[in-house]
Amino acid sequence: MTGNNTERIDLARAHSARVYDFILGGKDNYTADRAAAEAALTAWPGLKTSMRINREVMHRMAHWLATEAQVKQFLDIGTGIPTAPNLHQVVQAVTPSASVVYVDNDPIVLAHARALLTGTPEGRTAYIEADMREPDKILTAPDLHQTLDLSQPVGLTIIAVLQFVEDASGLIERLLEPLAPGSYLALTLATADLAPESIELAATYTRRGIPMYLRSRSEVEQLFAGLDMVEPGVVPMHHWRPDPREAVSEATTVNMYAGVGRKA
Repeated sequence: MTGNNTERIDLARAHSARVYDFILGGKDNYTADRAAAEAALTAWPGLKTSMRINREVMHRMAHWLATEAQVKQFLDIGTGIPTAPNLHQVVQAVTPSASVVYVDNDPIVLAHARALLTGTPEGRTAYIEADMREPDKILTAPDLHQTLDLSQPVGLTIIAVLQFVEDASGLIERLLEPLAPGSYLALTLATADLAPESIELAATYTRRGIPMYLRSRSEVEQLFAGLDMVEPGVVPMHHWRPDPREAVSEATTVNMYAGVGRKA
């Protein structure tokens, strides 16, 4: 990471990707991130398990998109600090020539992404530094158009970050607008429906400078308005196409819904 990147990181303010990194045992975080993570775990100790399950769901969604839907190019919003296997590793294991564009607004995230997220020789990976709340900056980025062909289907993945966006529906609508028919939206999103402790969790994140907006199941379903839902629809994330070889424990508590929809 360059000195310029370090200077652009606000060390006094927690960042969701670095909080996530700390909770999952990573080392790429700072004092403010660790303090926010400890407060979040105090509000709901189940957060660590829910985050781990979220990673597993991302893997299943990416694999389904690459295999069943035969999507060959992906736009990943809110990359997060690399935790293998990453999206491009999952999809390029199926289609070595698959292309992936990662987007994040934290310089440390992108510094690690560029250093660690190297794809297959046949495939392509690119990185855009942009705030997801400014979708036009993403959609006009040269790296996007040099890597993805928007006249062909794209897998738009927005995993565990929409709870940090107040106007989630507006963001999704804008990002989907230029994507070709046959494109997919895959997302996971925090709720209080499944774990009431998430209300205090959201308040804790917000107090630490990371506003969090929880949404009900019906509100998550509205984010897929105009799309054809993929079975099983919007469900608690550990129920989204679980591995049939593994039993889904009804005792498991998560705080996110998951869903995939197709643009007609």
